[in-house]
Amino acid sequence: MTNNTSLTNGAPQAATAHTALAPKTGSHFDRKGLVQMALLGLLLLVPVAAYLLGHIYYVNLASRMTIIAMAAVGLNLAIGYGGMVSFGHAAYFGLGGYVAGISAYHAFDYSPFMTWPFSVPGSDSLLVVWLVAALLCALLALVIGAISLRTTGVYFIMITLAFAQMIYYFANSWPTYGGEDGLPIYIRNTLPLVDSSHSLTYFLICFTGLVLAMAITSRLMKSRFGAALTMARLNDVRLATAGISPYPIRLVAFVISAAITGLAGALYADLNGFVSPNMLSWHFSGELMVIVILGGVGRLYGPLAGAALFVMMETLLGGITQYWQLFLGLVLLGVVLFAKHGVMGWLAGRERNE
Repeated sequence: MTNNTSLTNGAPQAATAHTALAPKTGSHFDRKGLVQMALLGLLLLVPVAAYLLGHIYYVNLASRMTIIAMAAVGLNLAIGYGGMVSFGHAAYFGLGGYVAGISAYHAFDYSPFMTWPFSVPGSDSLLVVWLVAALLCALLALVIGAISLRTTGVYFIMITLAFAQMIYYFANSWPTYGGEDGLPIYIRNTLPLVDSSHSLTYFLICFTGLVLAMAITSRLMKSRFGAALTMARLNDVRLATAGISPYPIRLVAFVISAAITGLAGALYADLNGFVSPNMLSWHFSGELMVIVILGGVGRLYGPLAGAALFVMMETLLGGITQYWQLFLGLVLLGVVLFAKHGVMGWLAGRERNE
């Protein structure tokens, strides 16, 4: 009888979460849909136009913007939808990058990564790199999440930061793979039937990865798992009284978040032809958090809007002054004070669950 009562009491909250995540209708949906299509359309069409005009730099810049947006999509799943303020997602981004770099390093000189207890060769296949990066980042997040999710608030933030810094200093002192000088990738990893060394082709690969990451996030949040994750963020006690433990829900979301960010890191290393401990630095974790806040916390297209604004400010203002972060800080302050739902909230309006 007690269980039935708990489930009944939890039902309105679950229904509220489902309603908040359901597709919108009317003018609000049209406005939001138009903004989302415009963002994706511009991201796709501008690099194509730049390539046709011979401006390869802007194609590579769009690839960078897309990859950073993909990494922010992963962080947004943890922060925006799960309420887990992680300050260590650079660990997964950097780990994905090192998987790409180390794999290419051993494939280039035909040396095995390890010989005991069995031989593990290097690989220049993007499919292999992506699979390994996703699995290793998921495994690392499982360990970090299992520990850090037993705490809340500032303790959770500091534990995720501490783990990320440990990995950063480990990479910084690993001379086999360049240490603090980093590791060059001489040949870009390959994809069957696709020329990944072609700038526009590589952008389309990154664009596909971003779209898939957002599609996975959208599908998760529209499922029963997403409703449970939303309720774990809003009121974990009510979720527990409904018979669902918040801990494993948060842990699974944390692991998926890390895997997405790790895949972005592997793409980023291949784009630059270089991987260094800077990809693991807490500074990058902070940049990802700024991007999520700028675009709109908990908004599906927020990371894309935030990454576009961040990269454009870095490129345009960075070419004028080395103190461009000052202007970024002013914009971030304005968003926090006057547009708490970010660029997407300003362009597309508020969601019903906000």
